[in-house]
Amino acid sequence: MKRRAIAILLVILLFAAGWLLSQLWLRVERPLDPAFLRLSPLEIAGLPLAVRFDQPMGSEHGALTYNAQPFRLNRHLGDDLNGIGGMNSDLGDPVYAAGAGRVVYAGVPGPGWGKMIILAHRVPDVADPKNIRIIQTVYAHLDAIKIKHGQLVQRGDPIGTVGTADGQYLAHLHFEVREGPYVNPGVGYADAPLNRLKPEQFLLEHRGADDETLNQAPRMK
Repeated sequence: MKRRAIAILLVILLFAAGWLLSQLWLRVERPLDPAFLRLSPLEIAGLPLAVRFDQPMGSEHGALTYNAQPFRLNRHLGDDLNGIGGMNSDLGDPVYAAGAGRVVYAGVPGPGWGKMIILAHRVPDVADPKNIRIIQTVYAHLDAIKIKHGQLVQRGDPIGTVGTADGQYLAHLHFEVREGPYVNPGVGYADAPLNRLKPEQFLLEHRGADDETLNQAPRMK
């Protein structure tokens, strides 16, 4: 009987120790894995409808800029947009929202990125306008961020300035177009395109206006 009582007591103690450790584990603050962050249906419903997109840098139609490293060259997942002066001549130049959207990320995601902004948009499908796609545009290596998380922005609104990712590169804008609800800064290079779309082609297909139409977007209320 004595051995049985000791055994029962040990089981109870082990159970109590396990419960205590589980409670301590739950209270430990662990880093959030952004790979599991996604927009909720309510957040998606609150995104503005983006029916027209423009270049995020330079004058109208992206004039006075060039694409120094296009999408998928050297496994690159975006376009590297530069001012025509080269070097750091475009440092501090304005970066514009390519389309109407909401800021779903604004910060510094990690080494190599510098300051980054991610805008989410609801975009009519070119092939079937009744179908809505969730598109995100990404603006990285910024020198300054001029908007806040959750803010609504209109096409052409200044959202930041061209930077060097805190001195890691010559000044340029790393610009990406992604499809899907996942809000994850991710990586800038990969063997596969992942959920990235060719920015130049996307902007061309979703221009939403004649080439000679350069009017500003209406203000958001």
